[in-house]
Amino acid sequence: MKKVINCLKEHNSVINKKLREVTIEEGEKIAAELFEILNKRKDGIGLAANQVGIDAAVAVLNVREPIVLINPKIISKENEIDFYEGCLSYPNKGVHTKRYRDVIISTEQSESDWYFSGASQPTDGKGSWEESKKEDQELRTLEAVCVQHEIDHLNGIVCMDRKVNTTIVRDKKIGRNEKCPCGSGLKYKKCCERK
Repeated sequence: MKKVINCLKEHNSVINKKLREVTIEEGEKIAAELFEILNKRKDGIGLAANQVGIDAAVAVLNVREPIVLINPKIISKENEIDFYEGCLSYPNKGVHTKRYRDVIISTEQSESDWYFSGASQPTDGKGSWEESKKEDQELRTLEAVCVQHEIDHLNGIVCMDRKVNTTIVRDKKIGRNEKCPCGSGLKYKKCCERK
């Protein structure tokens, strides 16, 4: 059985490569192997073929239920969100990214598009047994992000490529005895500080 290649320690020749499209039959065989690897590891929620060195546009995820993605493509994405995500190929190297709460994708094995959304469910007209739970909304958001993460892998993009800098940089505070930035040549305390 193949294993997830740790890109921090080992070379993975297909991790940054757009993967080849496959038939449904070939995709299902690869997906079964990916699920086997994921289940054996017990520390991930998604896995793409290139993470184990296979050049095939196939990925699996298991957030709320097992899902197979064969030659998937993102059709639309809406409602950008901040998300902190990690990757089995880069252990212990999580990054802040921008993802989308709502995505629609197409896959080889389905004629209809698939919709993933972390949107809260409306409560109008629902009985108490149908109430939306916060955990469910969080899981649906996680699933939508995971789909985007795995499709990125199939296109040769890793989450580190989507890293967003979250450090707040403040302008340097002007000291009272420094030259005023207005260009007057006076010290700040005698010029603009008083304004």
